[in-house]
Amino acid sequence: MAKSTSRKLRFGMIGGGQGAFIGAVHRIAAQMDGQAELVAGAFSSDAARSKASGADLFLDPSRVYGSYAAMAEAEAARPAAERLDFVVIVTPNHQHFPPAKLFLESGFNVVCDKPVTFDLKEAKALQKVVKRSGKIFALTHNYTGNVMVKQARDLVRSGKLGEIRKVVVEYPQGWLSTHIEASGQKQADWRTDPKRSGAAGCMGDIGTHAENLARYVTGLHIDELCADLTAFVKGRKLDDDGNVLLRFKGGAKGILHSSQISVGEENNLSLRVYGEKAGLEWKQEHPNQLTVKYPDKPTEIWGRGNGYLSPSLAPFTRTPAGHPEGYLEAFGNIYLEIFRAIRAEVSGRKLPKDLDFPTITDGVEGMIFIDTVVKSSAKGARWVKFPTT
Repeated sequence: MAKSTSRKLRFGMIGGGQGAFIGAVHRIAAQMDGQAELVAGAFSSDAARSKASGADLFLDPSRVYGSYAAMAEAEAARPAAERLDFVVIVTPNHQHFPPAKLFLESGFNVVCDKPVTFDLKEAKALQKVVKRSGKIFALTHNYTGNVMVKQARDLVRSGKLGEIRKVVVEYPQGWLSTHIEASGQKQADWRTDPKRSGAAGCMGDIGTHAENLARYVTGLHIDELCADLTAFVKGRKLDDDGNVLLRFKGGAKGILHSSQISVGEENNLSLRVYGEKAGLEWKQEHPNQLTVKYPDKPTEIWGRGNGYLSPSLAPFTRTPAGHPEGYLEAFGNIYLEIFRAIRAEVSGRKLPKDLDFPTITDGVEGMIFIDTVVKSSAKGARWVKFPTT
């Protein structure tokens, strides 16, 4: 008999303690629609800091742990009525694989921040663990949760743009334009450290968002690429700027630009897609609008929350038109879809066929992107074939 999930889902968190950025974002997004509650965590590798973080969040002290290993063991031993339904991993990249593997093998569903692992080898190993476990594994490429990004994808799928010819995606930031990691700035410190971030800096941190966004909207997969990565800031060990030429399967061409030394830019992620009939443009800093362009009639500005949008967007639209929704709501939409999957898994039902969230497959493709970009740049910006997943 299938178990009921007419209750809030219970989750635990690995990382995301005091001073962390992305942990708080995940907590807000996961609890935004009242479907889940945080009940446990190992918020830091420092036991005292983890306990203090748990206290800040008003958690039962007995469910706040000094390590993820202790958490996995204790939570797996709890009765079904108390057991976690999933865990959220929000640690630096090099600490994604070990807890993800352990919790999956301990019988827990897992939600992980991007990129999925430290390197491609770990990503492929984790893909095998996910398959063996039969559990849900979700990756939070949050920008694909935006309503107007979903509308853009629907327009491409409907054929409104015709055959896709050109894709331009860029993600410029300026926050690493100076050597701030030398001052001990926490977010800069680990993101620019090859021992914690991986083989790429900027391209792994935000370039993967750009690649995932382009693939999500267009459905196109990279065939080969040519990349030029640079560390402009003196003393920096990983790239802080990158330019990539793309050739997609099927013949479309593309440009991907990712930078963290573009002075004055904040989070200016944008996507332009040009087909034989029409083009479209979406900007993350103006997320409620989608621009659609034609060769023979005026440009259209589509707005979130309006009745002319795809009916499939209704579950992801929380407020009427004119009331802006953005980054947090997009994150929340990713969680809404994850919850549909987890509720089915917990209840012993088949997963819905129309689930819409990034999976381990997206994670592996993202790591292949990082690996291929780094190889191309190391070869003097030569064209390199993009391996298939």
